[in-house]
Amino acid sequence: MKPADAASAAEDGIEQVREKSAQAFRTISEVSEELDTPAHVLRFWESKFHQVNPLKRGGGRRYYRPADVALLRGIRALLYDDGLTIKGLQKVFRERGVKYVVAVGAGAEPAPPRQTAQTDLFDPPAPEEPDADSTASAPVDHLAPVIARLEALRDRLRAA
Repeated sequence: MKPADAASAAEDGIEQVREKSAQAFRTISEVSEELDTPAHVLRFWESKFHQVNPLKRGGGRRYYRPADVALLRGIRALLYDDGLTIKGLQKVFRERGVKYVVAVGAGAEPAPPRQTAQTDLFDPPAPEEPDADSTASAPVDHLAPVIARLEALRDRLRAA
């Protein structure tokens, strides 16, 4: 905009907001606003996910590349919308990679299932309907699958 145009726009009370290019770097406050996530949460995610690595300038000021913003959008979607935990998301990074997380953030990939084989060990068995012929030992029989799962966990812990 020419100086004369800026002066006339200011005189008319018209305020022009310039949009950044899609390839421009973003500050943490801009990313925070875009993702509707507090800045302290973005800094926390940097500490938990080494894949998030914004450019840092003097004084520690962060500048996020478009790829960083896309990755943060995927992290936010998996944590907030799909209910993954930090550890669950770290596992997704290990198993499926950064491209998958970015794709989820863009809406191109379905979210991973919430339950894995390892979490099945901690799920209680489905309650069974008691039979009319059940004896006093029925409650003990009902605990057998739970005891077996606990023993399996104990063995896994000893092996680790």
